[in-house]
Amino acid sequence: MIKRTQNSAPLLVLLFLPVNVSFAQEPENEEEAQKLDPLHHEITVTSTPFERLEVEVPVAVGSVGEDDIQRGRQQVSLQESLVAIPGLFFQDQYNFAQDLRISIRGFGARASFGIRGIKIITDGIPNTLPDGQSSVDDIDLGSIQRIEVIRGPSSSLYGAAAGGVINIFTEDGPQEPFLEGRLTFGSYDFQKYQFKGGGQYKKLNYLGSLSHLTYGGYRDHSETRNTLLNTKFRFEFDPTSSLTTVVNAVHSPKAQDPGALNEGEVARDRRQAAPRALLFNAGEQVSQQKLGFVYDKSFGTEHKVALRNYYVWRDFDNFLPFGINSNGQGGSVDLNRFFLGGGADYIYEGHLFGRANSLRIGFDIDAQRDDRRRFVNEFGVRGEMTTDQAENVTGHGLFLQDEFSIKKRLRLTFGVRYDFLRYEVNDKIESNSSSRTFDQPSPMVGLLWTLAPSVHVYGNISTSFEPPTTTELANPFGPTGFNPLLDPQTATNYEIGVKGILPARMRYEVAIFHIKVEDELLPFELSGSGQTFFENAGKSKRTGLETSLLFFPVDGLKMSLSYTYSDFTFEQFTDLDDNVFDGNSLPGVPANLFHARVNYLHSLGFYADWDLQYVGRFYANNANSVLTEAYPVSNLSAGYIGKYGNWEVSLFAGIRNLF
Repeated sequence: MIKRTQNSAPLLVLLFLPVNVSFAQEPENEEEAQKLDPLHHEITVTSTPFERLEVEVPVAVGSVGEDDIQRGRQQVSLQESLVAIPGLFFQDQYNFAQDLRISIRGFGARASFGIRGIKIITDGIPNTLPDGQSSVDDIDLGSIQRIEVIRGPSSSLYGAAAGGVINIFTEDGPQEPFLEGRLTFGSYDFQKYQFKGGGQYKKLNYLGSLSHLTYGGYRDHSETRNTLLNTKFRFEFDPTSSLTTVVNAVHSPKAQDPGALNEGEVARDRRQAAPRALLFNAGEQVSQQKLGFVYDKSFGTEHKVALRNYYVWRDFDNFLPFGINSNGQGGSVDLNRFFLGGGADYIYEGHLFGRANSLRIGFDIDAQRDDRRRFVNEFGVRGEMTTDQAENVTGHGLFLQDEFSIKKRLRLTFGVRYDFLRYEVNDKIESNSSSRTFDQPSPMVGLLWTLAPSVHVYGNISTSFEPPTTTELANPFGPTGFNPLLDPQTATNYEIGVKGILPARMRYEVAIFHIKVEDELLPFELSGSGQTFFENAGKSKRTGLETSLLFFPVDGLKMSLSYTYSDFTFEQFTDLDDNVFDGNSLPGVPANLFHARVNYLHSLGFYADWDLQYVGRFYANNANSVLTEAYPVSNLSAGYIGKYGNWEVSLFAGIRNLF
């Protein structure tokens, strides 16, 4: 049993019935089949500055493929497929109103809602706004081909990315067209329907997916419904150039928020909703549309150019668990957002001074336009308007990355990015305005030494720049304007590691890091306000160990182990109430995190998957007066994939939180 103050992982018995109608042929020969088998090729990552083998980049990076994301999965949360990567910790995977909370090396663990401190990108289009806030409600897990995760500060290339980067790539259509239908149902009124199809028509590659989810929830007042459309079209003008177009839409008319429970409420009934969540009908409604374009062009073998442009429209209605706070801000939010941007990359892969050298330069321009209105929350009914303001965030980023081969087995990587952001708020009621500007250079340097084909040693020093979001800039000292005392958070990461692939069909990775953080952004609640605001901690430090092992003992059997140790503490932190927390542990991050998985696929189509996660104890507040209990979570699924001519039928059942 998980003892948590938010949504505990429910017991779910699931039945999955995906049916695939495909006109594709089987691999023509053994060599072609081996290309599809992870035992016979090394993993290439593209999220780092240059496309390289996973073991040949001087940063901690992990990846998962299509089978780990889609086969035998419930497909409601990124946590299902990414939990095996060390350094990542997930909470609230079943709270669709608050969104999945993801932290990498502790960054993002204190987000009041949504995802903070992590850059998320899907098919080259950012899910992260210029102010650093990310959402994942438009990510279609049923059409993802692979996910790459960079762990550690990555601002030198990606901007506001204190914890790292999650880069998502959806499927391409196969050479021959296919249609697929999938029905999933389970306990707590869980149902999900998906239709997917794709193929290749002359120079056009296409894939489309439409899904609908309904879920009653493990706790009271946690029902959700959403419909998601995801499409991708890639047109190849010639072998050297292509244009990819992404069209995505999500409609979620209901996502109830059961709220947080204190320790006594959990002991009485862990499935109940927080009283205030029921009283004020806490929850949200979301409607979003996305249109994105990515143009790629190669000039010979050494030069590449990529151009991107995207537009996102988002309507968001939210009922918070209070009527009106002490600053006169209502508990009902109506937000209309327009997010647009673009950028360009130039990559040169050639030689410098007779040595192999790769250069990447580029820029990003993003703009976020929010019309935010707030109303009194009259016990779940929208009342009088209290706030009417326009919030604008404009971001510009310039970056340069270079990789130079000092020797055949020794590579130096260095880079720098400069970010400039301007925040503006215009109060339409009081007819006044205010603004804040933030700018920061973010350098990095890394070294990779290949001692042997199976041993790659690396080290890096990287930095991050994380500005406050518009929500975090809410002013605790007045009803409008930005918090004049809140500054961006910066961090410097020192890291060494070793990774490689052993002849015994094993892949391993070990990373040790120490991060110094200045002005860490932390939430607090003014007494009686009912709203979360943010303040800066003076200094904090994070020391950690991340290890992983992937093992293929026999054909069809895959085993993985990962372990994360985290020692994160405040060095200097006195809050606005003059409470001193120097030396205390950062809350929300377990000191010990362990994951094990065993997956078996028989040649006849039968498969089984078992995994176990152990989450150690962690503090729940800055004072370290509340300590959560450690808990394990075990999941099991098994199924069968049968091929009958052009038909493929799969049936499986699974249990989440087995014990």
